[in-house]
Amino acid sequence: MDELTQRLSKESHPVAAGGPQASLEDLRRRVEELGFVFVKFTETTGGTDLGVRLDRTATDSSAADFDAGTGSVHLEGTLILNDDPVRCVADIDLASLTGTGRLVPITESELVSS
Repeated sequence: MDELTQRLSKESHPVAAGGPQASLEDLRRRVEELGFVFVKFTETTGGTDLGVRLDRTATDSSAADFDAGTGSVHLEGTLILNDDPVRCVADIDLASLTGTGRLVPITESELVSS
C-alpha cells in the first residue's frame, strides 16, 4: 500500500470541499445531481484533492440545509489513489465547507460502479 494511502487511512484528517469551484452551490450540485465530489485533505504537502464517486446509499445529506448553508453532509464514495482502491469517508460542515475525513482500504471488487 502506498505511503499516502496508509497515512490517510490511519485516522481522521482535516478536509475541505475541493475541486475547481469549491462553493456551497457546487457541493450541492455534485451531491444531489452529479454523484461526484472533490474532497481535499488539507494537511498533506500541497493538499490532496480527490475525486470521489459517491455511494448514494451511504451518503447522507438529511442534516444539511443547502439553502441556509447550515448543517452537515456525510459523504462516502470510492476511488483509486496511487493504485490503491479506497473508500473516502468525510463529514463536511456546510457553513465552512470543512470537516474531517479518512480513507478506508477496500478491494477492487468493492469499488462502486456508476
